[in-house]
Amino acid sequence: MAPVLSLAPSEIHALATDFDRASPTEILRWAYEEFGTNAAIGTSFQGAGLVAIHHAVQNGIPLPVFTIDTDLLFDETLELKTRVETFFGLQIEAISPEISLQQQEAEFGPQLWKRNPDLCCIQRKVWPLQKKLRSLNAWVTGVRRGESEHRSNVQVIELYEFDRLLEQRIIKVNPMTHWSREAIWNYIRKHGIPYNPLTDRGYRSIGCRPCTRPVTSGEDDRAGRWIGFDKTECGIHTFLGENI
Repeated sequence: MAPVLSLAPSEIHALATDFDRASPTEILRWAYEEFGTNAAIGTSFQGAGLVAIHHAVQNGIPLPVFTIDTDLLFDETLELKTRVETFFGLQIEAISPEISLQQQEAEFGPQLWKRNPDLCCIQRKVWPLQKKLRSLNAWVTGVRRGESEHRSNVQVIELYEFDRLLEQRIIKVNPMTHWSREAIWNYIRKHGIPYNPLTDRGYRSIGCRPCTRPVTSGEDDRAGRWIGFDKTECGIHTFLGENI
């Protein structure tokens, strides 16, 4: 378990204001200087996350990087992990669910994602992330305000009560909040950063294979997730509740 956070909510709010227009590099450097390797970048290899990793690596900020492998990812996503590791010269920790797909099917029936996607996401994404966060003080994400209405008010630095029983809090660091989709992809192409080829086929937000489709013109980036359900979030950015 990571050391107990010493920063008070008032300090986090002040930092959020101070860093609201800071560059990703400034924000990432603060996270590493404050928490060292108790801060880590979590990525699902979306464009913004790739840009955040690039800012860290190019500026000598040795933040560890992790991803969640749900066992349902596209082959293109799995291949991209290897390409990204080679490009950046780093190893990305893969976090796996404790329950296999076979165990999930035996307990809940086949293709749970078609009947109860929330439960599937909890088991394959949220619970593995919760376990990882217990070892961290700060979780760096690629969340952007322009991705969806739900994310429109995200702050650059946020504080959450992660485990009330153990009095553990987690700081969520969102250095890409202000970046537009256009700015992200201009940056990726300028620097030759590997990206998911599904992006060129209309996939703007790429998650698990059964629950992701391309989006059409005029839809927001996350409209292609969980088709047929009133759901645009898997839960990893919502299970923490309200920002303190």
